[in-house]
Amino acid sequence: MRIGAHVRDDDPVTAATERNAEVVQFFLSDPQGWKAPKPHPQAELLRDGDLSVFVHAPYVINVASLNNRIRIPSRKAVLQQSAAAAEVGAEGLIVHGGHVTKDDDPAEGVANWRKMFERQAADGGFAVPILIENTAGGANAMARRFDALARLWDAVGEFGAGFCLDTCHAHAAGEDLLDVVDRVKAITGRIDLVHLNDSRDEFGSSRDRHANIGAGRIEPELLAAVVRAAGAPVVVETPGEGQAADIAYLRGAVG
Repeated sequence: MRIGAHVRDDDPVTAATERNAEVVQFFLSDPQGWKAPKPHPQAELLRDGDLSVFVHAPYVINVASLNNRIRIPSRKAVLQQSAAAAEVGAEGLIVHGGHVTKDDDPAEGVANWRKMFERQAADGGFAVPILIENTAGGANAMARRFDALARLWDAVGEFGAGFCLDTCHAHAAGEDLLDVVDRVKAITGRIDLVHLNDSRDEFGSSRDRHANIGAGRIEPELLAAVVRAAGAPVVVETPGEGQAADIAYLRGAVG
């Protein structure tokens, strides 16, 4: 089991050394923007090195949206980001499940996810696996509550979509972490990556505010149990000054 962190974009190799991380996750472009990624200065080091690499897609991407001005750029961005992720040797591109607005039918958002995978499958698929991440809030979110996740997976699972489980997001969405791995795998059949984050807010808050392990509302032992059960690479997306301690705790707790 390999454990690491979400680190700064410009020098993930040094950041990994500082944290004793075996896994790095980072952005390849502005997380709040639509610009295509530029070649990464450490691409060769990352491709040829021992680190497991994951890329997080920008937050603005919303594949589910019924708004053409959001959905069409989102599809384009996923394609661009996946191609750039392959250049750094990434094992997957993490994309949030997204949402539709309160007046929209969530089934149409699910259909938009399926259309993206269908269209790309006809062109040979994506350059790296697309890992859909559960999210913390939103009544019409595609991957907040697990009943919605099941509807999404019925539509996209056949295309090889992967899944990224975020513990803070599940806690915020009101999904119990005690048996979360079993419930997710019953839906998706897989967990490809764990975002292992404590939460600053109470259960069911719908707030996405990460905390270092032991500094939030989730028991550290429960977080370690999720890691053990998932058996997948782990990335902490916690405040940077505590990431080395978070990684060390998890290594000790899971053996």
